[in-house]
Amino acid sequence: MTECTERCDLFGKLGRARIEAAFEGGELSSDAGGALLLRQAERHCGLLRAAAACLPDDRAPDRIRHTRLAQLTQRVFGIALGYEDLNDHDRLRADPALQTALGQGHAASSAPTLCRFENAMERPVAMALHEVLVSKFIERQAQPPRELILDLDATDDAVHGQQEGRFFHGYYDHYCFLPLYVFCGEELLVSYLRPSNIDGAKHAGAVVKLLVQRLRQAWPEVRITIRADSGFCRRRLLGWCERNDVQYVIGLAKNARLAKLAAPLIEKAAQDYTQHGTKQRDFGAIDYAAGTWRAERRVIVRTEHGEQGSNPRYVVTNRDDDAATLYDGIYCQRGEMENRIKEQQLGLFADRTSCSDWWANQFRLLLASLAYTLMQTIRAVALVGTELARAQCTTIRLKLFKVAAAIVLSVRRIRFLLPSSYPYRELFELAALRLRPSG
Repeated sequence: MTECTERCDLFGKLGRARIEAAFEGGELSSDAGGALLLRQAERHCGLLRAAAACLPDDRAPDRIRHTRLAQLTQRVFGIALGYEDLNDHDRLRADPALQTALGQGHAASSAPTLCRFENAMERPVAMALHEVLVSKFIERQAQPPRELILDLDATDDAVHGQQEGRFFHGYYDHYCFLPLYVFCGEELLVSYLRPSNIDGAKHAGAVVKLLVQRLRQAWPEVRITIRADSGFCRRRLLGWCERNDVQYVIGLAKNARLAKLAAPLIEKAAQDYTQHGTKQRDFGAIDYAAGTWRAERRVIVRTEHGEQGSNPRYVVTNRDDDAATLYDGIYCQRGEMENRIKEQQLGLFADRTSCSDWWANQFRLLLASLAYTLMQTIRAVALVGTELARAQCTTIRLKLFKVAAAIVLSVRRIRFLLPSSYPYRELFELAALRLRPSG
């Protein structure tokens, strides 16, 4: 394609005027809003500064052009801005908005440099970054909480190459990893990469133990509840919780013995449906002990009977709340965590684990987690009470981050000339004001 065709013939005419397009705008950025707000969010919470302090650096000091902080910030900001591939940074590194966000006046790291950066990370980095996530969560609490509910869940992370630790998973029907996530509300505490040839609850007990110890170190009186689906109903986890004064509300898979014990409740729902002709839903409780349990435990039974017959559900717990509150008010609320995992994978590319090395992929998972935590900071601090207070990361990116600007650089000023017609101007200014560091 000739230069003339590229500029003059692609878009035709509007009336008598010819429409021309060329990438000759100079110092422009399509991510000016995001670069500014992410920089402001990092200045507000210091997340990436704390994370960068944990990263090893064995490079020769006199040859370093890009610090570990700059590389980490570039990678995390890139993910938050919607750039999932390292190759994107071959052009993104020249973006003046990104360079300003990184606090440097020269080109950012290239894709090969970032690749070496990721592959330099090993197991101690994963441990240290999880400590940063939990410490920052504790730091964000204005006062000691009375109760915390920790949500545990596993998900599939599909892989398409010969990555270290990949296995075929029969349930998901593809090769994948099986990362374990722990959230407290909308706050991400753990994103732990695991191979998929394991029990879905493997290492969950150890993760819970470390989390509880760390949280109680900060808040000795806090009441902690573990919430998870039936995939985490394991005797060792339940026993540890009971010995350490930790509550749990965990799904319990159906079986014939449970059905027999719950039969009076199930039959009552069927009778009420026959009598009234409308779908019946009720709650009750039974005492039940699986073959591997040392004693009986309280099991909440949710009965349901409709046109398609009976559909009971079971939840094991050591809390003494009434059955309906435990099931609807506590257990069913764990569905919100699934939305957060989808946000991680679909909006922040946590499933982009295409490195050949295991620990590099774990590091990539944590990069997405750091990006999520920055986005959550913007939601919780800058957007509270606004129309975007509950928005997904992709919506925040579309409405606040993808804002074009011309950037004028001089010795004394860096001017971002944002569009006069930008429809979210007031919201953007409010977010920037709320994220401004104090002092």
